[in-house]
Amino acid sequence: MISRLRFILLIALTVFIVPGAWGEPQQMPKITLNYPTRTGQSWVLYIAKEGGYYQKYGLDANIVFGVSPTGIAMVISGEAAMTVYTLEQSMQASSKDGSLVSVGSLFKKSLFALMATKDITTVRGLKGKRVAVSQIGDAPYNYTNGLLNKAGLGQRDVQWVPVGTDVSGRAAALVGSRVDATMLTAPVYFKLEQEGYKNLGNISDYDDIYAPSVYLMKKGTIAANPKLPELLIKAHAEAIKRFYDDKAFAIKAYRVYDPQDPAEVEKIYDHYARVSTYERVPYVTAPAVQYILDHLSDPQSAAQMRKFDFRSVIDNGIVDRLVKEGFFEKLFGPGIKAEQERKAKLAFR
Repeated sequence: MISRLRFILLIALTVFIVPGAWGEPQQMPKITLNYPTRTGQSWVLYIAKEGGYYQKYGLDANIVFGVSPTGIAMVISGEAAMTVYTLEQSMQASSKDGSLVSVGSLFKKSLFALMATKDITTVRGLKGKRVAVSQIGDAPYNYTNGLLNKAGLGQRDVQWVPVGTDVSGRAAALVGSRVDATMLTAPVYFKLEQEGYKNLGNISDYDDIYAPSVYLMKKGTIAANPKLPELLIKAHAEAIKRFYDDKAFAIKAYRVYDPQDPAEVEKIYDHYARVSTYERVPYVTAPAVQYILDHLSDPQSAAQMRKFDFRSVIDNGIVDRLVKEGFFEKLFGPGIKAEQERKAKLAFR
């Protein structure tokens, strides 16, 4: 009788005291997540933090800012459990360090505009002109090339000026007349438009220019915490739903980390909501991977990356499992089924 009572007491303690019992997320150690830009690319992390979605899934998460390549270095060293990087940067890094893995893609692309001085009105007008990038081969460099190609120009038709800093430095180079054009994210370019600088094109207007962001993690971190990627994807999926459902909260959360004019943040929100830039079913897609491989700027890097088997560093298995378990249907409703099926067919395998 006493043994039976002890057994019942043990079960009761398991149910009411032990985190993670009966399918609830188990309490995780404190983790750090990196966000490399103060742009819409990081918005989902802001909402997940401010909306309590990390806590909902048992994660004691701290999000910290650090421009590229800080985030990748933090992930490799174990200082950060995850960073949100562009697919291009993640593929370049993981092709050199196979310990890195991309486990999902949450974001299609930023509002990235090619801004030019007031006398240049077309992309073709950039021939022979100076164009600022943070460094040769970075994301703004490749996005600029995408727009140049659409105008019939190539990377040798302009003079590249590396400024070695982020969007603020590129904007300063343009305003200071050190360059004639540069790629800028919103809301930075909004202010320049108001001052008369010319917007020559935005990558968000082209479906065939792929610039998604992915969850980049270290395989060792996942091995030590097998449920961590799933919990992060779930928390971010909840944040994405909150983004689409609650405009006021989304804007408020954004301004905690980037205190821009509310009207400018609202302008960004309206565009992102209109084009559904945040991925409800976050597969890394095969067309996006192929686009990156087809538009590599450095010949030596291109040759190395095209030989690399990216199936070893891009893992859609976690998203597959969540689809199979019905997580996204339960969160977003049955209307998500067609989107799931379409995305699954496009997933990189």
